[in-house]
Amino acid sequence: MSAFVYILRCADGKYYVGSTRDSLEKRIAEHNSGFYDGYTAGRRPVELLWSQDFDRITDAIAAERQLKGWSRSKKEALISGDLNLLRLLSKRGAKTGAMEERKS
Repeated sequence: MSAFVYILRCADGKYYVGSTRDSLEKRIAEHNSGFYDGYTAGRRPVELLWSQDFDRITDAIAAERQLKGWSRSKKEALISGDLNLLRLLSKRGAKTGAMEERKS
């Protein structure tokens, strides 16, 4: 079974990071319908900017937690696929963790 971590842009320009084991399309539709009364409910519509699939939901949740700790600049570097900028922005220097390794 697949799982996903994703980054959405909300109507107010803020980013939302989430994960799901459901279909990614279904989850985005739930965000846009206000199905869950959470962060995105009052910030609709949302737009999918980036996603990555994982074999295990535990890996997707770990990646979600990692991304939630990132600055907006790091998220934008990931979204644009600019791994050089992502490395530069990383506090750890040359290695940004599991997300970067899986992206390549």
